[in-house]
Amino acid sequence: MTAQPAGPPLTWSLVVPVKVLARAKSRLAVLAGPHRPELALAMAADTVAAALACPEVARVIAVTDDPQAARELAGLGALVTSDEPGEGLNPALRHGAGIAASRWPGSPIAALAADLPALRPAELGVGLRAAGRWEHAFVPDASGYGTTLYAARPGAPFLPRFGPRSAQQHRAAGAAELILPGLAGLRQDVDRPTDLRAASALGVGPRTAAVAARFA
Repeated sequence: MTAQPAGPPLTWSLVVPVKVLARAKSRLAVLAGPHRPELALAMAADTVAAALACPEVARVIAVTDDPQAARELAGLGALVTSDEPGEGLNPALRHGAGIAASRWPGSPIAALAADLPALRPAELGVGLRAAGRWEHAFVPDASGYGTTLYAARPGAPFLPRFGPRSAQQHRAAGAAELILPGLAGLRQDVDRPTDLRAASALGVGPRTAAVAARFA
């Protein structure tokens, strides 16, 4: 696996999957209680807002069957599509990528986790610029087991492998692992209360902060 020489900057189509809020982030119920769906939406909205503010991102395609999430993310400027074929995370990502490929052919495509409330636009830009030098690349989460960003250059098949031990799955498939300095917010996904505390220490977006203040 060899990196491509740095070329003209790429601008990406970014696919962000968002679960139906009533089922999202179940492991945060012990902390957030009845605010859990609201917290899941706030984190997704802060993630999408940061992505849309990143110069390397041309557009965000949000894949969701949740009406409230669809309204919120469309209001931020994301293109929203339903979750098809409704068979899980990776099929949903491939559906969003298919829309991007048909509407913006030749654009590189990346998948971004929706639970990155401490994400900064500049961090995402660093990750995408690095990813653009490889056919396939990924950024592992803070634990080293999961994945927060998967990217495929123009012309490369889009083959996300999110799920249990996704970092190992992406690595085994030959994707370049991007462990770079200054990506703390990009790597800090939130599944458990300890993750939310770690993200809060980095500084979460305004929507997440407002919801978290209700149960802090």
